[in-house]
Amino acid sequence: MDGCTVLLVDDESDFREVVAKRLRKRRFNLLSVDTGREALRIVAEHGVDVVVLDVRMPDMDGIETLRRIKEADPTLEVILLSGHANADVAMRGMDLGAFDYLMKPADIDTLMARVQDAHRRRCLAKAQGAGGQSR
Repeated sequence: MDGCTVLLVDDESDFREVVAKRLRKRRFNLLSVDTGREALRIVAEHGVDVVVLDVRMPDMDGIETLRRIKEADPTLEVILLSGHANADVAMRGMDLGAFDYLMKPADIDTLMARVQDAHRRRCLAKAQGAGGQSR
């Protein structure tokens, strides 16, 4: 999807490489990191449209990373991924403004569709000059 920059954040290198390859194949511009702190640096320094963010990471969990991303840019869309079903974490993420919450291993077509939906919402929010929209 030309023009959409996705930041993939996951500490599992094999998973990150597979998803990154598939995103690039579908013509997404892709940045990929393995920590929440690195994700925050990338968000601050680069034009990112959608973040695909693992919930469980060693340095800073996905919920804290999401909170900080939304503080920095409320229109930046974040899709949370988790390998562990947890309704409380999903609800907390959605309350903090996550676009969606998917279980790993996420079906790649479903993930691509959600990234495209998130990108559309981001474009609308930027066009309207919105400071954030709830789902």
